[in-house]
This record gives sequence, structure tokens and C-alpha cells, in this order.
Amino acid sequence: MNTKSTVLQSIDLTNLQGDIRGGAISFLVAVPLCLGIALASGAPLFAGIIAGIVGGLVVGLVSRSAVSISGPEAGLIVVTLSAIQSLGSFPAFLLATCIAGLIQVGLGFARAGMVSNFFPSSVIKGMLAGIGIILIIKQLPHLVGYDADAAEGFALFQPGGFNIIEQLRMALGQFSGVAILIALTSFAVFYLWERPSFRQRAFAQNVPAALVVVVLGISINELVRLAFPQWALRGNHLVQLPVPESAAAFFQLFTLPDFSQWSNPLVYTSAVAIALVASLEALLAIEASDELDPLKRKTPANHELKAQGIGNLVSGMIGGIPLTSVIVRSSVSINAGARTKLAALIHGTLLLVCVVTLPTLLNKIPWASLAAILFVTGYKLARIEVFKAIFAEGTARFIPFVVTILAILLTDLLTGIGIGMVTGIFFILRAHYQNTHRVQTEWVSDIKRIHVSLGDHVSFLSKAKLVKLLKSIPDNAIVEIDGTQSSYIDSDVIVTIQNFGIAARQRNIQLIFLPSLATDQSPIYTSKELFNIHRRNGARLRSKPQVNTTSL
Repeated sequence: MNTKSTVLQSIDLTNLQGDIRGGAISFLVAVPLCLGIALASGAPLFAGIIAGIVGGLVVGLVSRSAVSISGPEAGLIVVTLSAIQSLGSFPAFLLATCIAGLIQVGLGFARAGMVSNFFPSSVIKGMLAGIGIILIIKQLPHLVGYDADAAEGFALFQPGGFNIIEQLRMALGQFSGVAILIALTSFAVFYLWERPSFRQRAFAQNVPAALVVVVLGISINELVRLAFPQWALRGNHLVQLPVPESAAAFFQLFTLPDFSQWSNPLVYTSAVAIALVASLEALLAIEASDELDPLKRKTPANHELKAQGIGNLVSGMIGGIPLTSVIVRSSVSINAGARTKLAALIHGTLLLVCVVTLPTLLNKIPWASLAAILFVTGYKLARIEVFKAIFAEGTARFIPFVVTILAILLTDLLTGIGIGMVTGIFFILRAHYQNTHRVQTEWVSDIKRIHVSLGDHVSFLSKAKLVKLLKSIPDNAIVEIDGTQSSYIDSDVIVTIQNFGIAARQRNIQLIFLPSLATDQSPIYTSKELFNIHRRNGARLRSKPQVNTTSL
């Protein structure tokens, strides 16, 4: 794995300004999300920051994805929380995280990343739109000053938990005028930056709107704190980063794995669960990131599994929670102008530097400012133009797209994608069934001649429709089944045709079967006379065709 050449190939300094903007804005969004996910996972808060740093620097260095950014992700909350509870200690959980990283590296070498090739694009686009809608809905409480849910998980309705309906109801009774002012100001900034006349100015081209939003949010709240202290945002309305008082206190935030637990079977079951969920999340995220990439580059999935595994191994070794590729952070970075992996490295570097040197300043950022950034990101993922474009491609793509969105909204990310995949596969099989063969019919001297052209790939799924066709053929007909253009014909289909030839004798049906040229299967004729007639008519046969009448 030549890391140096990988980095050089993925970084183009001609887009330096865009990558700096993308890394900086994704960093601002990542800080509270790292903390919130760690809190919801039952882990120390700083463990989320560690995972964010490792995701940016380690995975960013090893990965070959140009635009993906890794870190702790809400989809891993459940598996992390259950693993910590079952193991009974955080150090034992860190050992499971390290083993999970090794498993992911093994999956990469086993080429398990090929699974990503089977994700229908309509499902990937539905996943992005579903995430966009959830981002929009889940920011509404933050925009009015109710900041109870800092994890930003992709589940609107959590069984037995605190769902979005309860949050919206409580937010209406606990809204903050300052948070609303910050939110409205933030939306005004984003609107101004989208105006063509303003966007052409040098200031708008060099300074991202999201950075202006954060600066204005801090400024407004600090001005209110000076003039009307009782109205200012504080506590969980602001970013809450751990602030160590000394170097010794800072290093105490790191935790080492408990290697004495290596013989505990629960460590390995937890590791397998973490590895599988993190790998699936990573594969889905890189597919989505590649879809958002303006340059439409393709990330090698197997190498990405290795990169994610190395990241989880390092994160577990120094006290971080599991990480994976994160769609929200990646999309925020892309929207800010990022085009190479330099944005991920900047993201990780800023996390490392700022948590060490500027934690007090970061703790002044209002949640309302970050919510406005995520709201706009969600809007760009789920804009109406996306729905129109998928609808224009036909129902076979639009229905899986919509089903994926609804399933994600009503369940969670992985379950919703699973339901969308099943729906997409149904339409693929339906199209395969409908395109099994083409039939042409003509009458020659009062004899019905039926020409059946088989499709390119004739699997066992084609058998039912072919059997239905053969049953409908009238007595005394001539049937020519042409498979010469097929790259594959399943043995069940060939046996079905052979059995039809045996039964056809009793009904005076004459059969010609020309198998795929890609196989050594001999043509089938019900008589020598039929073979000679077919040869005189110029049929495209092999150099030495055989008349197979004995099996019929």
C-alpha cells in the first residue's frame, strides 16, 4: 500500500482554496457531532473527538477517496452502546474496536468491497435524499433554541426513545429569541451567497458562507451576553468541548485498551458487530460521496475497507470510538468547495490543533449556527430537482427511490436501505423477467412458424415465462428457439427446451434450438429433414453442427 503516491495522486493544489474551505467547514460541523455521538454511545466525550481526528488524518491519509471524510457516525451509536454495556468497561470495548479494525482490513484483502457494486443507484440517491430530509427536520428544534438531541442520529422515531415529534412539541414551548435571530441571520447569509451578483465578488469566492455564519453566530450571542445576559445562549445551546487545565490533564483524556480481555468471547462478538456495521456504512457512504463528487471519481471499495480498518485500529488503540465514512461531513465539505483528500487532512488537523489550543473559543459556537449549516446541506441533498430527475427515468427507478426515502424516515438508515435494496432488486428481477425473450410469428404454407430469440442472460428466473410460452404453442407448428446471441443460458432452461422437444413429437410440433455460441451445447432438431431445411435457409451454425434427435 503505497501511501505516499496515493496522497500525491489524490491532492490537486489547484483547488487549494476549495479544499481549505471544505476542511474548515466540515471541522466546525464535526466538533459537536463527535461530542454528541460519543455521549449517545455511552463513551467519554473526548473519545468522539479522537475518532474524528483519526478519521481525518489517518483514514484521510490512507484512503483513496477524493472527497469522503471519516469519523464517528450516528449509525454506529446502537452497536457501540450495546458493546460497552455488554463488556462492562470502556477499555475492553476499545480492544473490541481494535479487533474490528483488523477484521475490516481482512475484509478488504478478501475483496468484500465488491458488495458496493450491487447497490442500485436509485437506492443510493434515495438514501441521500432521505438523509437530507432528516437533516432538515432534525434541525428545526435547534433553530429555535431547543438542543436536547446532539447526536443527530438518522432515526426520526426511536422505539422507546426521544423522537422528533416530542422534540418539536417541546421546542415550541422552550424556544429562544436569540437562537431564532441567529438562525434567520444565518439563512440570510446563505441566501446572499447564492445570489449570482454577490457570488461573483472576491469576498464571496474566498470566504465560505458557513464560516461567516459561525462568526456571526458567536458575535450575536456575545453582544447579547453583554447587553442582556439573561437572554444569551449558554450550556447545551453551545458547543461543549472538554477543556483540560494542563498538559497532564489533556493526556489523561486518552484511554488504552484492556488487553487482559483478549480471552473474553464477548470482545470478539462485539468486534464482529462493529466491523460489519462500520464496513457497510463505509461502503454506502463512499458510494454516496462518489455520487456527490462533481468530478464523478470512483473510490476503490476494497482499499477503503482497509483504510477504515486501519482507522478503527488506531482509534481503538488511543481511546476513540469506532469510525466510518460520514455522508453528512462529506457533503458539507463538497458543498463548501472541497475536491481532493486534502480537505479531510485539513479537517483532522483543525480538530487536533483546535481542541488543544482553542477549546474555549470553540465552546462559544451556538448550535443554531451549526443547525443552519446542516439545514442547508439537507436541502441540497433533497432538493426538488433530484425528485424530478429520478421521476423522469421511469417508475422502475422512481419507486425504489421513494421507498428508500420513506423507509429511512420511518425506521433507521440501515433498515431503510435494506428495504430500498429489496424493492430495487424486485424491479431488476421484474425487468429481467419481462426481457427473457422476443417472439416473432409468421405463416408459411398454412403452418405457423414461431421464432423465439432468447435474451443475453437467460437464468433460471426466465424458466417460468418460457414454459408459459411453450405451453401456448399450437399443434403442427414449427418452433425455432435462437440462443446464439445469449452469453449465458441456464441448464434448467436447456432441460426445459429438451423436455418440450420430447413432448412436441406427440403434437407434431417441430423444434429447432440453437444454443449459445459461448457454450459447447449442440443444436437440437426434431428430425434430419428439419436440419437440412434449416441449413439450406442459411442458418448461422457452428462449423460442425450435430443433429441431436436421440434425446428428443
